[in-house]
This record gives sequence, structure tokens and C-alpha cells, in this order.
Amino acid sequence: MRVAIFDFDGTLYAEETFKLLMTHLKEHPVYRTKYKRFYRSIVPPYIANKLKLYPDAKMKARSMQLYIEAFDGIAEKEMVTYFDELTKPVQKDFNPAVLARLKKHQAENIHILLVSGAYTQFLHQVTTGISFNQIIGTEIFYKDSKVDTKRFIDHVNGTRKTEHILQALEGQPIDWENSYAYGDSFSDLPVLELVGNPIAVKPEEKLLNVAKERCWEII
Repeated sequence: MRVAIFDFDGTLYAEETFKLLMTHLKEHPVYRTKYKRFYRSIVPPYIANKLKLYPDAKMKARSMQLYIEAFDGIAEKEMVTYFDELTKPVQKDFNPAVLARLKKHQAENIHILLVSGAYTQFLHQVTTGISFNQIIGTEIFYKDSKVDTKRFIDHVNGTRKTEHILQALEGQPIDWENSYAYGDSFSDLPVLELVGNPIAVKPEEKLLNVAKERCWEII
């Protein structure tokens, strides 16, 4: 079985999910009152990160945790609606070249995975109309159908992406040499190195240098 692995932020989606989520919360007619709580919570780790006292990976994970804590006790169906409101804004910024590759791989009967640090529920909503065999993201926990912030999220980022991919495909005979992976960030390198056909999408400088050195395809 061949697979094609797609990153989301900066790859399929041209922008950054977390910035979009922050703006959505800040301007939301119902939930904007929760923004102040979130903002106050995120300032200390943000400053520490800028001072190089708090690693980027931990900062991203902490930000994801603090964001969802603003919705503590909110019903799951309300979260579905909240994320669904972002479907049109997100889809208008999908990278057409990457979307075309995705559809091409589907026609070739290749197993398609979307792998991102974004919330899984968000990914399902904003990719409505696009078929993936598997979507791997950061899970939001619920208890009695309401957001449960007592359980800390497991942010899927960096090497955690590779771990989740291998877990999801466990027991499957994967033809890695003839498989594909698409990413834009140097942190996507472990995923790109899994396959015989890595593609760098509008890559940041560090990944661009690796892609040129190894003669990878660049979109």
C-alpha cells in the first residue's frame, strides 16, 4: 500500500491555523468574552518563549491547551458549530497545487493521511468535501458531551507526527519508497524522510536548504 501524507498549516492550508483561531475567538459574537481569559493566560509563556526561556514546541503545546481551556464545559455540538464557521475562510486559502496533488493521489488509489498539530475536530470540519482515509490531529477531550479540560491534550507536533503516523498504519504493508509526503516546515523533516517522494511546499529556509541539498521536489 502506498500512502500520501499531507501537512496542514503552510502546506494544504496556506496560512497558520492558530492565528486564525485567535482572531475567530476575539471577534466571535458569542465567545469573544472568553478571549481575555485566554490572552491573559498566554502572555507569560509567550514572553518566556521570546526570551528563549521556553522552547517553541512547549509553547505551541501550551497555547493549544490554554485555547481549549477557554471553552471548558461547552457542549461538543457547539464546538462543531464553532469550527464549522471557519470552513469557508480556510478553504479559500487552500493551496491549489497541493489540492490538485491530493486529488491526483486519490485517483491513483493511494492511502491519504492528513497530519497536523491542529485540533482534529477542526480539521474534520474545515476539510468538508475532501476525502481523507485518515486524519491525525490534536484531540479535544469531552466528558458528558462537554469540553473536559481536566485532561491535558497531546499536541501532535514534530516527532509526535511520525509516531502517530506509524501507529495509524501499524500492521499495514506500506510501500514507503513509492509513497509521498508534503510539508513546509523543518519540523516536518521526520515525516518527509519516511517516504521515497518527499515534497517541500513553499518551504521555510531551513527546509528549503535540505530540499535543495537532497534534490527533493519543491512546490
